Amino acid sequence: MDDQTRIELEAAAFRALRAHLMEKRPDVQNIDMMNLAGFCRNCLSRWYQEAAAERGIEMSKEAAREAFYGMPFEDWKAAHQTDASDTQKAAFDTAFRENVGTPER
Repeated sequence: MDDQTRIELEAAAFRALRAHLMEKRPDVQNIDMMNLAGFCRNCLSRWYQEAAAERGIEMSKEAAREAFYGMPFEDWKAAHQTDASDTQKAAFDTAFRENVGTPER
């Protein structure tokens, strides 16, 4: 397989993952994804931002989230995010620390 075809297939897989998370399963909470898989929609938007930076494209955290979510993050949270339990928050702190770093609070 040539590099261009591989890149196109990887991009198509990313778009399918994004569509699945945003359109088919908006009910799945980011905190549950992070606790179970070690990543969530916010991680995907951060990876998008980091890929842009590697190519010399300056992008804020908010702009990357809006690019991924297709709307301002605050609008997504208002429409889809539920309150997390204390148990979920504690598990998140552990998962975030293990997969990303120190959680921002």
